[in-house]
Amino acid sequence: MVMVRTWIEPVVAGCQLASSFYDTGLILVVKGYYNKTNVTTNEDVLQKSISNFYIIYNLIIKLTPLLSAYILAKMGDKINRKITICVPISGFFISSLFLLFLILWDWQIEVMFGTAAFNGLCGWFTAYWAGVMSLASLNSSEKRRTLRLIIIECIFGLAGFVGSLISGHIFIYLEIAHHPGTALVFCSLASYAFCLMYVIFILRVPHSEVRQEETTPRICEDHIVNQETPDQGYTEQSKLIDQSNSSLTHNTSDSNMFDTKVTIYLLFVSATLYNSAVNGAEDVINFFVLKNPLSWGPVEVGYGNAAAYMIFITSFLGVFVLSRCVCDLNLVIFGMFSFCAGILIMAFVRWTYLYYIARLVMMFSLIPLPTIRAMLSKYTKESSYGKVFAVLQMVMGVVAVASSTAFIEIYQVTLSWFSGFSFIVICIVAFISFIPISFIACKTNTRKISQQVVQE
Repeated sequence: MVMVRTWIEPVVAGCQLASSFYDTGLILVVKGYYNKTNVTTNEDVLQKSISNFYIIYNLIIKLTPLLSAYILAKMGDKINRKITICVPISGFFISSLFLLFLILWDWQIEVMFGTAAFNGLCGWFTAYWAGVMSLASLNSSEKRRTLRLIIIECIFGLAGFVGSLISGHIFIYLEIAHHPGTALVFCSLASYAFCLMYVIFILRVPHSEVRQEETTPRICEDHIVNQETPDQGYTEQSKLIDQSNSSLTHNTSDSNMFDTKVTIYLLFVSATLYNSAVNGAEDVINFFVLKNPLSWGPVEVGYGNAAAYMIFITSFLGVFVLSRCVCDLNLVIFGMFSFCAGILIMAFVRWTYLYYIARLVMMFSLIPLPTIRAMLSKYTKESSYGKVFAVLQMVMGVVAVASSTAFIEIYQVTLSWFSGFSFIVICIVAFISFIPISFIACKTNTRKISQQVVQE
């Protein structure tokens, strides 16, 4: 029972279910608001109004966590790791509450900019996901960590799939006081409240195993033993040999430390570029499906979001099967190519069935990020998990908001002649993110070959 209470999975599922309700409700409320306030019925004008709203909304909600996410992560590492989860969930709850007020009392849509700022100051997804990854990493062995993190991503996606699948129906068929979306937001609030209570009263932080790592190579240990029990035949020549061995060991240690830092930086660069491509793609797709030739309604939007969340499940299955025969680096490369191919098809989508084909090709595109996080956790100390994951989320957040704004601007400029052009640009960015991973793979293969030569 104690072991079950360390599971973070119920929180991940509940929060993502609530988030899928909130996201569907927000975009449909924004569309309805601009439908009522726009004097002209021009679809391009409506698209630009919605996309301009999301540009400002994303800038606020993704940049404001920079002030709080690192502080929350540091407090989580030193005081209690629940802090990095409880505070962001409180922000999610307040944001959903204000969306409900906006629907019920017909407030101006700009109110959501204020809730985005509050949500960001509470750490938003940046602090929340860093806290989730820290707890999941502490509660898993290094050998099974990649699989554990992708399981978390799978549960995240499965909850999003279910929430998105039913959110459009709830929006249409369930409403309170003739206000569409009220029931959907109530469901979101209830789910966030459950998660908050679970974290506070049920969840227990797993105790990390204290692993004694050998910081001194074997040759140095032998040297220390020899000093403690000196042999009668210990000569000056032996001293010189020991000193040279010690110097060689020190140089090797410095080289390994440098290689580790370079690898961490390259993983950061690759994860940041890839995340910016994935986030930018999802932001543009949100507007892309609302206009001609697709012109989706609430139910179709829900189904489309559900198809997007299916990628979490297929990515989990991919890791579950492929991790037995390929290494982490190969998994990352495989997932990146899956995304590049799928988003390239998305650029030429003109019919609904082609949209789902693009999603099918992208079925392994969620593999890279959790795998990179698992690799990072193996290069860092357990006491620094929160800070490392928080810094990663912050860097990814800053780059993602800048690139997402750029992708949306490109979408607006090219809307009249080729609305899929922004997806081609996103594909190029995703391909660039493949370069640092390829460099790591080359270094790893070179190291293996040199070790084999030395052994022979």
